[in-house]
Amino acid sequence: MDPVSSVLQPLTVPTGAAVASVLPTLDDALAGRGDALLPLPAGDAREIARLTDALKPGEPIDEGVALVVATSGSTGIPKGAMLSAAALRASGDATHDRLGGPGSWLLALPAHHIAGLQVLLRGLLAGTEPVVVDVSAGFDPAALPAAVAALRGPRRYTSLVPTQLIKALDHPDATAALADLDAVLLGGAATPGPVLARARAAGITVVRTYGMSETCGGCVYDGAALDGVRVRLEESRVLLGGPVLASGYRGLPDHPAFAEPGWFRTDDAGLVEDGVLRILGRLDEAISTGGLTVVPQVVEAALVTHPEVAEVAVFALPDDRLGQRVTAAVVPIAGTAPTLDSLREHASRSLDPTAAPRELHLLDALPLRGPGKIDRRALAARFAHSPVPAE
Repeated sequence: MDPVSSVLQPLTVPTGAAVASVLPTLDDALAGRGDALLPLPAGDAREIARLTDALKPGEPIDEGVALVVATSGSTGIPKGAMLSAAALRASGDATHDRLGGPGSWLLALPAHHIAGLQVLLRGLLAGTEPVVVDVSAGFDPAALPAAVAALRGPRRYTSLVPTQLIKALDHPDATAALADLDAVLLGGAATPGPVLARARAAGITVVRTYGMSETCGGCVYDGAALDGVRVRLEESRVLLGGPVLASGYRGLPDHPAFAEPGWFRTDDAGLVEDGVLRILGRLDEAISTGGLTVVPQVVEAALVTHPEVAEVAVFALPDDRLGQRVTAAVVPIAGTAPTLDSLREHASRSLDPTAAPRELHLLDALPLRGPGKIDRRALAARFAHSPVPAE
């Protein structure tokens, strides 16, 4: 058993400008000083209780852990990725190397999640003060122009999730502000192709990131691994390794995701083409319908190109005949009402007809969990008892 040298301490992370109060503590963590820290969201008593119950602050922790960052995966059960100071520094340095050098960072994400934490940590590595957009009441793209103007040069960056970018693209001043930045890291969920094309046409330097709490956040940028990061596939499953890797999960020393030393076994399916990693979707969210295995993200990528679809989530509902039926929740383009038949016809142009949705629900917004991930479990629960459509 690894030697124990410290106790896991809770770190309540505020929102808005008050987040600056935790920077000295995070600077100590980045330098490997002090006890390990468990970031918790200020003002969210329910989430604090949930994470505290699962991750046990106040109890001993293995030597060398700087941060324990909560991650729920697709199960909703909190796990804590144990990150060393060396891993966090390696991640920040590799990011700056890839982007063209250290710079100042705009925080527009909750700072207790890994993506928001990394904005703060990268700024500390660069010796710059963050500019903060308060997202405690939701993301308002109207706040971006002033925030971007407050960033000091010579290089300026931010990190967003796709839903934030979609909102910003509907706000001309926010779009122009993002186009002034040297890079906008975009992660947390798959980016619809039309959104990416629209952002780049507006002059925004979008860098798509892939990673998770277990890899100190994004470790593959635009399909290419950061320096030192290793990627391999087992059949279609993505495995990640390198200096950014967590040492394991808090209290779960035998978890199979870390069974192979030096590697993290993800739940993502991917493929590598010409040296570029492309993520197909999560293996644990695959839908088994009529004898075919359907990856929701693949269907979403097809449906989001429909001219009346702004956002889409695909999930499974039980089906007596098929086992599971492919179901789509769609946020339509304003003033439109896409039909199931039109979506099926559109999807079938590029997919097996079995993968086309058999049920459609039109929504004002998609439910999210964490920083921008679609909550498919919430959708499945919400529509579990909806009438079975006639064939």
